[in-house]
Amino acid sequence: MFRPHIPVNPLPTGIVTPLQSGPTSGVETRHESAPVAAAPTVPARPTVQLTPGSVLALAAGGGAVVLVVGAVLVSMLLATAITGVSVAVIAVVLRLLIKDLHKH
Repeated sequence: MFRPHIPVNPLPTGIVTPLQSGPTSGVETRHESAPVAAAPTVPARPTVQLTPGSVLALAAGGGAVVLVVGAVLVSMLLATAITGVSVAVIAVVLRLLIKDLHKH
């Protein structure tokens, strides 16, 4: 269950072996086919060349992302703090109203 499954041929070679069909009486049949050209190799990953302009753009984009995420998190914290303060004020007001109702 936890053993890795290794594929038989992870990278195709471009060489095709034709299937043998016909009589199986032990007589060899000769199939003449055109030679198959090998497929050109493609690099696994394209190379990325960073120019000074692209490095600057990447740094500016990263800085913008940090500023936006920071602003969102600060606004969420501020909203939570305002909600907590308003709930506390409402609790004090309700307590005073209930205390006033019991006196009269």
